[in-house]
Amino acid sequence: MSQPILEVKGLKKYFPIQGGVFGKTVGEVKAVDDVSFHVREGEILGIVGESGCGKSTTGKSILRLIEPTEGEVKFEGKDITKFSSEDMRKLRRDMQIIFQDPYASLNPRHTVEKIVGEPLLVHGMKSKSERKKRVRQLLEIVGLSSYHASRYPHQFSGGQRQRIGIARALANHPKLIICDEPVSALDVSVQSQILNLMEELRDEFQLTYIFIAHDLSVVKHISDRVGVMYLGRMVELAEKDALYEEPKHPYTKALLSAVPEPDPDIVKERVILEGDVPSPANPPTGCAFHTRCPFAMDICSQVRPEFGPVDDQHFVACHLYNDK
Repeated sequence: MSQPILEVKGLKKYFPIQGGVFGKTVGEVKAVDDVSFHVREGEILGIVGESGCGKSTTGKSILRLIEPTEGEVKFEGKDITKFSSEDMRKLRRDMQIIFQDPYASLNPRHTVEKIVGEPLLVHGMKSKSERKKRVRQLLEIVGLSSYHASRYPHQFSGGQRQRIGIARALANHPKLIICDEPVSALDVSVQSQILNLMEELRDEFQLTYIFIAHDLSVVKHISDRVGVMYLGRMVELAEKDALYEEPKHPYTKALLSAVPEPDPDIVKERVILEGDVPSPANPPTGCAFHTRCPFAMDICSQVRPEFGPVDDQHFVACHLYNDK
């Protein structure tokens, strides 16, 4: 089994809430609240959960696009939360991100050649002819043509724009790419093409992905392991097949019961959750899910469950499994 390329321990990101005449901090939004996991070299770790659960904030905090409030992020054994801005700039060669919306993440005033070539220039490729050659090579790798380099983003479809975003992320031979819902803004017919491309690139360039999404079927298709987040916390993490076939956490069971089956003869038992997701500015005490959980016990509202193993490589934060 390959070694972890990334280890996240106790990651927290709290955003201040300011109010009153003088704009004093009156509270905080706990967007990411004590998340821990690791990613092995060459694997694809999927992170799922409903909107507002902290998936994207987790990804951006790992890259320090958003500064984490607390916790450790070890990349190849080094805690990058202590890195200076100059050290982080150098590290960006190895850690990249593909953004959710290809319409917003590409500068409309720049040609594709400038967009994809910018990371090469920043990291020391001064020769214009070399950059031009590398850009055309990258475009071919992601399924576009070299002549597309002279065009502008508005001249492409959504799927083509996301291919440009992938080419930009690949420019400096990264080791880890965080994919922040990279197919959620695309047509379903295009999603599978992008997912297949990303899998091919993983094998060809020995990449490691953290794949963030809210679509469970997409995550099942591409991931090796899957983590489930709820209200800023990781509630379950397991190998893909184990999680989809035998989910442990009540929230994971509810999520999976909502995935539509393509076979109309299969009748699934739906798990309907009562109430709404609590506010991350005022999360419940104890287990964050206890206000909606059909199996809630007295201890759930008082004590926060530990995120620990219940089976081999299967981690759950739930009091139902405390005796195991």
